[in-house]
Amino acid sequence: MPAWLDVSIFGLTLIVMLVGLFGLVIPVFPGVIVIWLAALGYGVVSGFTPLGIGIFIIISLLMLASTVVDNVLMGAGARKSGASWVAILVATVAGIAGTLLLPPIGGLLAAPLAVLLVEYLRVREWNKALLATRGLAIGMGFTVLARFGIGVVMILLWGVWAWSRG
Repeated sequence: MPAWLDVSIFGLTLIVMLVGLFGLVIPVFPGVIVIWLAALGYGVVSGFTPLGIGIFIIISLLMLASTVVDNVLMGAGARKSGASWVAILVATVAGIAGTLLLPPIGGLLAAPLAVLLVEYLRVREWNKALLATRGLAIGMGFTVLARFGIGVVMILLWGVWAWSRG
């Protein structure tokens, strides 16, 4: 492969990965999947070396772990603060709908508002509903940090893979 094409593939892959990384601050944006797809595209276009295969497997496992972490941290934060499973489910649906209807902040507003309203209707106490909403917000914050950290590690691993080719 000509050097200029290799540099172009590297640059394009890095740009797509950075878009995925900075998209991680939007709760329903699949930034980790974007990073994973960029790594897959890089491997398909530039070829999978034995080291590349190993690194891609690790990147794939990190992508799967990110999905689990995402759901666990948000739900755990709300649940720990007293939110019901129904409120968490409604918040998830509201977050997705809010992001689709009013990107990128719709989901950030809709999910906590959903928890607040569902919990108030359930317990009829604003303080308890606000506490559950606060737990969701804290869980959302930890989720963003965890996904961002996983995204950085995925990009660094890809960087090792790309550097080893070079």
